Amino acid sequence: MKATVVIPNLNGAGWLKDSIESVWAQTMQDFELIVVDNGSTDESLEIARSYQGRPGYILIENKANTGFSYAVNQGIRMAKGEYVALFNNDAFAEPDWLENLIAAAEQDPKIFGVSSLMIRHFERELADDAGDYVTLLGFACKRGDGLRWQRYLKPGRVFSACGGAALYRKSILDEIGLFDENFFAYFEDVDISWRANSLGYKNVYCPTARCYHIAGATTGAVRYNPFKSIQSGRNSILLPYKNLPLLMLLLNLPFLVLGYLMKAVMFRLRGFGGYYGQGFQEALKVIGKIEKPKFRLKNLPNYVFIQLWLVVGLFQYIVYRAQRALKIT
Repeated sequence: MKATVVIPNLNGAGWLKDSIESVWAQTMQDFELIVVDNGSTDESLEIARSYQGRPGYILIENKANTGFSYAVNQGIRMAKGEYVALFNNDAFAEPDWLENLIAAAEQDPKIFGVSSLMIRHFERELADDAGDYVTLLGFACKRGDGLRWQRYLKPGRVFSACGGAALYRKSILDEIGLFDENFFAYFEDVDISWRANSLGYKNVYCPTARCYHIAGATTGAVRYNPFKSIQSGRNSILLPYKNLPLLMLLLNLPFLVLGYLMKAVMFRLRGFGGYYGQGFQEALKVIGKIEKPKFRLKNLPNYVFIQLWLVVGLFQYIVYRAQRALKIT
């Protein structure tokens, strides 16, 4: 089997059916579909159950919300495909989405993740995500968010594939491990892409693999709410701590501290400072459970490349913030 598509679902009654139907309508049909329901209490569970009996369809029902990473890992462990595509329950794929993702991945066996062009569902002229990047300040950012998607028609390498609509090579997942379940939500896709970068694998962006996304439909907010603020505070510490070798962590610490202070002020000004601080406290409680990948001298060129990428990411972020301040799309 060529691919497995995994859709995690939590109370997605308003959009799950259309999301699933967009996957079934793919031009490339050599795939299975696994829906992982995370304890939904609305009609979306019945929608997911209505497809049972269809060839190539599997439904996993969890009794509670286990978080994104745990849910998609359940699907990945059952996957029979050469590739695994993750797809949000509030996203809707173009018919050639999966075909184009696979074509991009097959250009190079070192490619781990392929990121889609995600377009805002209700603002079809604007991008939602064109691959992710990380800055020297520790910020994990969506490339192209809120800018015209026509700016992002060139394929190329990116730091991270966005897990809302991404393809991963199963053999590399088997090698580097699955999504870290310490990341309940957010940054788990950046973490796994970072791990791949550290080992010399690549993540790329495929602009012809397009889908439309209702940003924030599951978590209840496009930008800020208590849940997202807690997860941001928590995972912004865990992400660099886990993935930076000790010497790199010390080198970057002043910039990370500056970034944390900037974020703390920003969240406080928006009324979520307490929640962001709560996330910090949660990070300190679990940081001892985080398994840092072992430093390997043979990966030194990859570490240097990542360090340069963090610097470039800072300039990307500055340019992006200037564009948003000037209302340039």
